[in-house]
Amino acid sequence: MIVLSRTVSLPDNDVEITAIRAQGAGGQHVNKTSTAIHLRFDIRASSLPEYYKERLLAASHHLITSEGVIIIKAQEYRSQEMNREAALARLVAVIQELTAVQKSRRATRPTRASKERRLASKSQKSSVKALRGKVRRPQD
Repeated sequence: MIVLSRTVSLPDNDVEITAIRAQGAGGQHVNKTSTAIHLRFDIRASSLPEYYKERLLAASHHLITSEGVIIIKAQEYRSQEMNREAALARLVAVIQELTAVQKSRRATRPTRASKERRLASKSQKSSVKALRGKVRRPQD
């Protein structure tokens, strides 16, 4: 059971996990063991609530294909179990990131004191810049 929030969780059979051979350097170990994990999660066929499915399918994310499948490849660890945990953690992070509800912004106005501080700062900078001119000698 994969827990996404207090109210939403995914059964393990919604996620398809396959062990594959990892890429890159590593010598003989990398050539004979399948330690990388290839995770596939079909959004449409999952048991997620409709609200989650709509948000995920509407999102434009590099891990979501046009068919609505999240594909994650984890190969940063030498152990298959650690790569499995990393892939599941990335899946949970993607789902939580894309389904988070943004807090609406309330318009505020600057206080009188902040306006006065801003104007005082502007006049101070103005006077400093005015004094930067060339120094002229009085005419003899």
